[in-house]
Amino acid sequence: MVFGNYAQQLREQRYQISHRYSVRQTARRIGVDPAYLRRVERGDTVPPSEETIQRLAADLGEDADVLLARAGKVADDIRNTIIDRPILFAELIRSLSQVADDRLKRLVRKTRNHPA
Repeated sequence: MVFGNYAQQLREQRYQISHRYSVRQTARRIGVDPAYLRRVERGDTVPPSEETIQRLAADLGEDADVLLARAGKVADDIRNTIIDRPILFAELIRSLSQVADDRLKRLVRKTRNHPA
């Protein structure tokens, strides 16, 4: 599912609970024109900037990395980390690409609890 469609589904799910998630109100809260948000949701324009996606994610209660990935983008902090050590992180990502999610989650918890 492409970014716009996914974002629209999230917003519409929340709209069913609260009308504060109308296109107009959501656009106002994230700082864009409602017509622009409609075009994004329809896929008539490219996904917005990282900053706008992060504001939309916060407004909709979604993880920003999920929305960024749907938009084909990566957060600046992640991009900078990869740029600083491209070979190491490319190898790491490739080697972990087939690892089951539960094992990845354990690895993340372990590295968070025991930083280098």
